[in-house]
Amino acid sequence: MKKSHGPDLRRRMIPLKTCAMCRGRAVVKGVFHELDCVACNASGWVRQDNGEALDQQQLVTQLSFNLRKATQQLEQFVNVNQTVDAATAKHYEQNNRLGAGGTHYTGD
Repeated sequence: MKKSHGPDLRRRMIPLKTCAMCRGRAVVKGVFHELDCVACNASGWVRQDNGEALDQQQLVTQLSFNLRKATQQLEQFVNVNQTVDAATAKHYEQNNRLGAGGTHYTGD
């Protein structure tokens, strides 16, 4: 049975982009001091589809989703690099018998 009315049962990730007015800094330069950017509610982020600012509760949720996604990507990158480094170290330490008298040649 498909839901026909009421709020969504799950929060969805809203694509965000940096605010064009403040260029993602959350403040704009005034005459004497910096002012909060009104275009993005001083967050530096707006909706990608229509450029509107998110309210504070939505913004916190969306930034949490983006942080979780970025953290997962970083963990995957670190795991791949550790695997490559371990394989390189294992190959480097094995005796390849290419050196003088069948010793290990490293090429250094």
